[in-house]
Amino acid sequence: MNVLECAGLVKAFDDLVAVDDVGFHIAAGETYGLLGPNGAGKTTSISMIAGILESDAGTVTVGGTEITTHTTEGKAQIGYVPQDIAIYPDLSARENLRFFGKLYGLPKEQLDLRIDEVLEVIGLADRSDDRTDEYSGGMKRRLNIGIGLLHEPSLLILDEPTVGVDPQSRNAILEGVEALGHSGTAVLYTTHYMEEAERLCDRVAIIDGGKIRAEGTRRELVELVGQRDTVNLGVVGSAPRLVEALQPISEIESISAAEASVEILVEGASELLPRILDTAQQANVGISGVEVVEPNLESVFLHLTGKALRD
Repeated sequence: MNVLECAGLVKAFDDLVAVDDVGFHIAAGETYGLLGPNGAGKTTSISMIAGILESDAGTVTVGGTEITTHTTEGKAQIGYVPQDIAIYPDLSARENLRFFGKLYGLPKEQLDLRIDEVLEVIGLADRSDDRTDEYSGGMKRRLNIGIGLLHEPSLLILDEPTVGVDPQSRNAILEGVEALGHSGTAVLYTTHYMEEAERLCDRVAIIDGGKIRAEGTRRELVELVGQRDTVNLGVVGSAPRLVEALQPISEIESISAAEASVEILVEGASELLPRILDTAQQANVGISGVEVVEPNLESVFLHLTGKALRD
């Protein structure tokens, strides 16, 4: 059974339709990404999924239990980490975790154990007793995530968790999210960073203007828009001779030559590259360099929406 199922979510603010017929599902251990620019409808969508914002239409279930703004049953299965940091600055990390753990209703012995476990997961065990107003932005973000993890939710919702953090903290957050999938937690991850979606997410929904434009694995999305790998070869010798030698390879979709290079468009470059290099050697054409450019989600987003991801 899927941990999360949502369908037909709609939300309008006056004349602005912020979310228009959004729906998807997430299985246990799966990290699902909502990829889109600011204002695409990501935060509005997850606010309805978490039962914080009332939808105009649509349904949400977590663990088979319906979630709305009026229900309480089922919400204990959700860990929600908002964009805005929600911690008490005059408390330490340990005190913050204890406060929120009591709100979750965790028994004292279980809570003490979970606090120690979470502090290790988020890398703050050595600073656990320092006031959080002394923390860097990245440390505060990590504590924010720790609070969402404290009660061991089956669904963790992360809304742009790396915005405004330093590179070291950002990498620590991404490593932590990667580990969550291995632990069996279903993760809903919103981002406008293409590289985060590619690194973390098993499946990605590209959202823009409140609508999901496409959904699938990275490879499925790339194939959906007909993107192919590009192989750039630096050539020592005759580039036209190499082009002629490569023509019989049926998997090559197009090939062009410049003065000292050859560009090849192909599906599955990694599998075909050894054959291409063998052909160059047989044609007595030296290769000075090889570059493989794989299509990414940025190019998919551009194809689907007609604009760059960060426009």
